[in-house]
Amino acid sequence: MLISKMAAEGGGKEMNEIKTQFTTREGVYKLLTHSEYSRPNRVPFNSQGSNPVKVSFVNVNDQSGNGDRICFNVGRELYFYIYKGVRKAADLSKPIDKRIYKGTQPTCHDFNHLTATAESVSLLVGFSAGQVQLIDPIKKETSKLFNEERLIDKSRVTCVKWVPGSESLFLVSHASGSMYLYNVEHTCGTAAPHYQLLKQGDSYSVHTCKSKSTRNPLLKWSVGDGALNEFAFSPDGKFLACVSQDGFLRVFNFDAVELHGTMKSYFGGLLCVCWSPDGKYIVAGGEDDLVTVWSFLDCRVIARGHGHKSWVSVVAFDHYTTSVEESDPMEFSGSDEDFQDQVVQFGRDRANSTQSRLSKRNSTDSRPVSVTYRFGSVGQDTQLCLWDLTEDILFPHLPLSRTRTHTNVMNATGPPAGAAIISSSNTTNGNNGSANTPGVTTLPRSNSLPHSAGTANSTAKTSGTGGGTGSTGGGIMDSAIATGVSKFATLSLHDRKERHHDKDHKRNHSMGHISSKSSDKLNLLSKSKTDPAKTLGTLLCPRMEDVPLLEPLICKKIAHERLTVLIFLEDCLVTACQEGFICTWARPGKVGLLSSQNQASSPSGTVV
Repeated sequence: MLISKMAAEGGGKEMNEIKTQFTTREGVYKLLTHSEYSRPNRVPFNSQGSNPVKVSFVNVNDQSGNGDRICFNVGRELYFYIYKGVRKAADLSKPIDKRIYKGTQPTCHDFNHLTATAESVSLLVGFSAGQVQLIDPIKKETSKLFNEERLIDKSRVTCVKWVPGSESLFLVSHASGSMYLYNVEHTCGTAAPHYQLLKQGDSYSVHTCKSKSTRNPLLKWSVGDGALNEFAFSPDGKFLACVSQDGFLRVFNFDAVELHGTMKSYFGGLLCVCWSPDGKYIVAGGEDDLVTVWSFLDCRVIARGHGHKSWVSVVAFDHYTTSVEESDPMEFSGSDEDFQDQVVQFGRDRANSTQSRLSKRNSTDSRPVSVTYRFGSVGQDTQLCLWDLTEDILFPHLPLSRTRTHTNVMNATGPPAGAAIISSSNTTNGNNGSANTPGVTTLPRSNSLPHSAGTANSTAKTSGTGGGTGSTGGGIMDSAIATGVSKFATLSLHDRKERHHDKDHKRNHSMGHISSKSSDKLNLLSKSKTDPAKTLGTLLCPRMEDVPLLEPLICKKIAHERLTVLIFLEDCLVTACQEGFICTWARPGKVGLLSSQNQASSPSGTVV
């Protein structure tokens, strides 16, 4: 403890030194040791064999101005506290609610932000044995238990989320590779559900529940091969991004129950996924130690980021630092050598002002705004990385070309050998429209799949079928079921090449948790395996040299144990490690009175 405390305070230069602050171009982020949340005894949790620590936030809009609430799981325990963030020190002696579970452990949780009030919140909790519980930690009620007898799915719950815009629908994914749509108003049956095929496509199938009266689950999705590790809804709630142990990112039109596009990891499973605030980009991380940026409009990998030394466990966009600015034409204040250097390393991150001005200047040729996306990642290497996704990556230039034309946008990074080049003028113009317009994505989608021109046409036809169902909330089920069967008849997906259910490189670690049991999937998915080498070098998984390689803005060791949480809030960012410590990092200028008031009485516990 003494060593780690010395290291944290800068007194030691050990290899294990933990950073308590870091600097980016916007200023200094500082760890607020008094805002650390954990179990009340503050003892590091022995995490061997335990499920990852997860954190959920909700704002209950109470009159005190301190409406933030935090929920986190540590081992068999679940805690619910008032979250004071950068304003006041955490008081761990008074949890609003605490639960200890026997025989099963909480694995994930999610608040319903629509229905939250100061008197009541709806919290879903998923468990290691497959159940999902609906609780109200303010009223201290347990209202419902779903999959109680484990008749729907016996495997661990990997992710649970409320459907955006709905007070009653929620989605649950399992280590079996299945996802289920539930309605809190409905019960689960007393026998195992019987299913009827609604739609089947490339490496996925969707079934409805056959029963006389409506009951849970409303839908069953079987996706890919192996565990479905995480999913995330697009900002508008219309699309769903899923990452699986088979190494695939699959993006679905949620309402139409249709596959929009896919991407393959460099190797190994994908563990985490998130959307940019405008829904145009998806970032995924996993067992290849990389973060991969995928364009929703173009359905292709546009960059990879290398900074982690082990598996990436969480990726998240920083909505508060991602900037969209009106840009005036600026002179490029640098020599031609500077410009050539920039082109040579166009895959590297830009932090200095000359290059960002250049990026901004060039963007005025075709776009009136300059965009920089900030996202972060944490991993099992105990490191936090921050990344900037700048215009020179999003809209790469041909070497020595200072003006941007529509035709060089996609071709600048050079498509891999054998890939068809489709004129990208449509794709570029699509940026001016809505990010989630299915019509815009027809060409890039067919270009993102490795099949022949003949099948590309069928894909293009398919892409329009989901355009009409834009309903959210309660209308999802009606539109999905009512129109699903007729749409399914129009899908000519069976003539695509069956692909990519590969057993990935295992490096020197066992991936024994991959489930290859097909019983849960009703044997309806085709199981033909493809050599991973066949996807490498395609648009599905470009070679490393074919896409820009980002370097992190910062890459800092911030914990002793693997990191499992990264959440960006308005005045801070929150991280958590497997020892059960939830840390608050004040944004530049947001430290406030807390640090100055408490400097004198520093706690003697381990600073993580």
